[in-house]
Amino acid sequence: MSARGRSYRYVGPADLKAAVRPGSGGCRISSAADFGSWVAERSAAELAEPFTFVVGTDSTMRLAPRRSEHVACAGGERVLSAGEISFIHEVGGWAVGDVSNQSTGYCPDVSSWSAVARALDGIEIGRPSGFTYEVVFRRCPGCQEHNIVREDDFVCVFCGSHLPGAWNVDPAA
Repeated sequence: MSARGRSYRYVGPADLKAAVRPGSGGCRISSAADFGSWVAERSAAELAEPFTFVVGTDSTMRLAPRRSEHVACAGGERVLSAGEISFIHEVGGWAVGDVSNQSTGYCPDVSSWSAVARALDGIEIGRPSGFTYEVVFRRCPGCQEHNIVREDDFVCVFCGSHLPGAWNVDPAA
């Protein structure tokens, strides 16, 4: 782990990563001005839905339409976090409405929130104190399948094996 936190490599289907083309990543948002320009180009209908986001290893947020693959948004690179995010316009400016670590391609741990918080603070966007929806990912030691843990039930939905308490999705990490 670096001083910025753990980085996550893509662990989803290989064909999705193979489809990523150089320069095809999400829109880099590294300042309040970048965010202002980006949000001004969105329609009301677009802004009503969440967006796909990643925080790259350079701590910069990238945004893409919701149905975009996280690996494409990241340009195929490692990330410090990934998920979905929505924005709301409040008196005084924009803020995060909802944000999650829901990315089955990267399966980031809930501890990746700190990278998201740093990225949002850097672009001066109001934010919650943590993910508004946390997804707990684990890899089954028995069948090696990736699981989403629901209601603290650490049992593999594929084979019934016990899932570990600590994040373990990427065996190379």
